[in-house]
Amino acid sequence: MFVTSTIREAPTTSPNVFAFHILGEVAAEDMEAMGAYMNDQFETHDKVSMLMIFDSFEGAETGATFQWETLKSRFRSLGKVDRYAVVGAPEGPSRMIEWMGKLLPIEARTFAKKDDAAAWAFVGASPA
Repeated sequence: MFVTSTIREAPTTSPNVFAFHILGEVAAEDMEAMGAYMNDQFETHDKVSMLMIFDSFEGAETGATFQWETLKSRFRSLGKVDRYAVVGAPEGPSRMIEWMGKLLPIEARTFAKKDDAAAWAFVGASPA
């Protein structure tokens, strides 16, 4: 299981679905570690689905999204991620995710916290 100070993987019922809880302000090293972790998963799976659950998100550290492993995983995700769901994201990121789903070859959707069961169904798994 992947765990940092602000990102915690949640076990799922599917080996191809990766779910993460986001807590607090995400640090650059947490984003870098998650990027490296997902790059490893992209090596061993043809396709994956991802679920991001924003529990108490307080933003990201300046420059956190520009770490090498983070950028590399984002580019690789275009060919590796089938479905991408986000639960409880702030309004700005929610709009970006909905927009991303219309432009890229990834099915992306956002869900309110009360609709987390629908998000799990969307990615094809349940919490284990």
